[in-house]
Amino acid sequence: MDVRVIDAWIQHPPPTFLAHPMFETLRRWMRLDVVPESIPLELTLGAMDAAGVERALLSAWWGPGGPLISNDDVARWVDASGGRLIGVASADLRRPMEAVREIRRCAARGFRAVRVLPWLWELPPDHPRYYPIYAACVDLGLPFCTQVGHTGPSMPSEPGRPIPYLDRVALDFPELVIVGGHVGHPWTEEMISLATKYPNVYIDTSAYKATRYPASLVAFMRAHGRKKVLFGSNHPMITPGACLEGLDALGLDEEARRLFLRDNAVRIFGL
Repeated sequence: MDVRVIDAWIQHPPPTFLAHPMFETLRRWMRLDVVPESIPLELTLGAMDAAGVERALLSAWWGPGGPLISNDDVARWVDASGGRLIGVASADLRRPMEAVREIRRCAARGFRAVRVLPWLWELPPDHPRYYPIYAACVDLGLPFCTQVGHTGPSMPSEPGRPIPYLDRVALDFPELVIVGGHVGHPWTEEMISLATKYPNVYIDTSAYKATRYPASLVAFMRAHGRKKVLFGSNHPMITPGACLEGLDALGLDEEARRLFLRDNAVRIFGL
């Protein structure tokens, strides 16, 4: 079956992003000894082409020190991509009203989601600083994307534990669409339980090759969770092509495969 893939999580990183000290472990895993002076957008689009990825959700990053990948940069790359890239906004947790205004500005520019990384702020997602952002996402119909599980960068992993933190968010904001990226390892079972319990909670597989998906996640994708899991790569940490290697061995039927690679993203992000 030929499916035009949608990648739920990529970055087009500026060199300053790749060179940040907290990504030392990731640079080592990527065997990136020298950070290039510039990274053409064509490299990211070429990685998508090589994997049969038609469109990808391109993420901004905002942390305590300010934007690491700005919303304006993402908007510029989206405009230059010929419709291949879809903007995912981020915002400053410390300034709630400014964050809400920024999210509204990005939504008006066509961004389709918001992403905040709890480990980057060292604040779990049930912290009150997130709540104005959740309210804005519900009001604007934007999914809230986040990271669940352990961290690759040299930062604490605890804020990425699904239960109790994301569990509380789903209870407090039942209308909020939540997409937890990076499968939640070593708490994948917790993430699966939330995606089973809450109609608006989903999982994306970014940062994992298909050959490394936990067995419980694969079983979920084959059965009652087939409408709950989205393909993601976390490019450039792992290219989409590398993430898709071994997909055939998962034993997904035609419907489950199509939902995973494309249809779930179309539905969840309104594409």
